[in-house]
Amino acid sequence: MANKSDKPSEVIVKSLTVQIAEPAALGLFGLAVAALILGAADAGLTSGVSKSLMIPWVLFFGATAQLIASLMEFKRNNIFGATVFCVYAMTMYSIALTLFITQFTDIQIDIAHYAYGLIAILIFSLIATIASCMINKLLFAILIAVDLAVIFLIPHYLLGYPALPAGIFLLCTSALSFYSAAAILINNVAGKTILPMGKAMWVP
Repeated sequence: MANKSDKPSEVIVKSLTVQIAEPAALGLFGLAVAALILGAADAGLTSGVSKSLMIPWVLFFGATAQLIASLMEFKRNNIFGATVFCVYAMTMYSIALTLFITQFTDIQIDIAHYAYGLIAILIFSLIATIASCMINKLLFAILIAVDLAVIFLIPHYLLGYPALPAGIFLLCTSALSFYSAAAILINNVAGKTILPMGKAMWVP
């Protein structure tokens, strides 16, 4: 009588690969909206009587939209997009909370704390700017505009300098971010490059 094989049956488990849509357009649209709101205020395009209505725009677009994009970029193993969107999302949450504290509480604050927070963001942004050289020219331009906006905001809060230059560069950030988000969205839907973003300036 023949012996039955003792070899266990093999179970093949096929991993299901879930494709995640490009989240950068969402994050960039969020940045564009928040930068437009903040830039308009700093550039003097709004009355400045109350900044409370800025909070929902900064909170939902600048913070939450970028946070969602960041989490999706982590899933897609894109360390640049994930890190940049996450840090800028946390920055926008901090700005929204700062606006809330100054508008709706009587807490005595030292605005220098806010300025030193911006210095920390500037350091990160400069690092991200270097990394963006290896991606495309448009992201590099956006980060340069962010860098300049933060550079002018720091003396505004530390020394009382006018916020107008910062507002101008925030508006530039908004315009470049709108274009970049549109390029990513339209190019992905079309399946080809319609709106160019520029090639990487640095290929190590």
